[in-house]
Amino acid sequence: MAPLRFSANVSWLFPELSGLPARLRAAGSAGFEAAEVAWPYADPPEALACAVREAGLQVVLINTPPGDRKKGEMGLGAVPGRQAAFREGLEQAVLYAKALGCPRIHLMAGRVPQGAERAAVRAEMETVFLENLRHAAGVLARENLVGLLEPINTRLTDPQYFLDSPHQAAAILQKVGRPNLQLQMDIFHWQIMDGNLTGNIREFLPIVGHVQVAQVPGRGDPGSPGELNFPYLFQLLEDEGYKGFVGCEYQPQGDTVEGLSWLRSYWDRQGRPQAGQ
Repeated sequence: MAPLRFSANVSWLFPELSGLPARLRAAGSAGFEAAEVAWPYADPPEALACAVREAGLQVVLINTPPGDRKKGEMGLGAVPGRQAAFREGLEQAVLYAKALGCPRIHLMAGRVPQGAERAAVRAEMETVFLENLRHAAGVLARENLVGLLEPINTRLTDPQYFLDSPHQAAAILQKVGRPNLQLQMDIFHWQIMDGNLTGNIREFLPIVGHVQVAQVPGRGDPGSPGELNFPYLFQLLEDEGYKGFVGCEYQPQGDTVEGLSWLRSYWDRQGRPQAGQ
């Protein structure tokens, strides 16, 4: 069984450092081989690519742009009337993914429009999402890229988010039926919405292209107190043959590097030499 490979989500980790280049350098120094960035779009792609190379990292995930955050947008994939903006954002994401050598793009579904009832707009939003995903699958296939769908919990994090359970996301993927669209499993969101992690991981792992982790309910690091038993979950992912990356998308409770003791323990168990040794 191959050990898991971890990715530093530099949109969340190293908040004590300003700017993505500094955070990328810190991730490399901490021993990470991979990084992910939610929205890299404030930095020129060439400058980021240079920082990634200098840090000795590979970028494994970025998100499509969120849309107009001042108007409360959080992704556009399923939002009626925003199809053109979704496609523009996808082109921008592809440009960055190519510059960064990043193979995966999270295609953000977006929120139920303000003032609308979820039940009343669900069918229309799914239709828009399916149409946008078919378009995206074609665009991504030409560049040999993978698109990911991530359910985000609507209990704690984002009550208006359209895509909120692994079952809903898997059903949409099945309807689209494109091999380069896969599921993004953020264990934090899955636990809050559905629990049953062992069963859901075993059921859905064959279509999972990326995993993310944080403790529940506080969204701290996997070594912090909470509901989730990460040594068990990591062993389960290994036993089930997961070969992708595990993204560290959590809120450090203090200094980021000090808070990586859980990861250093994992690496020690694997017999991996630590950074600086």
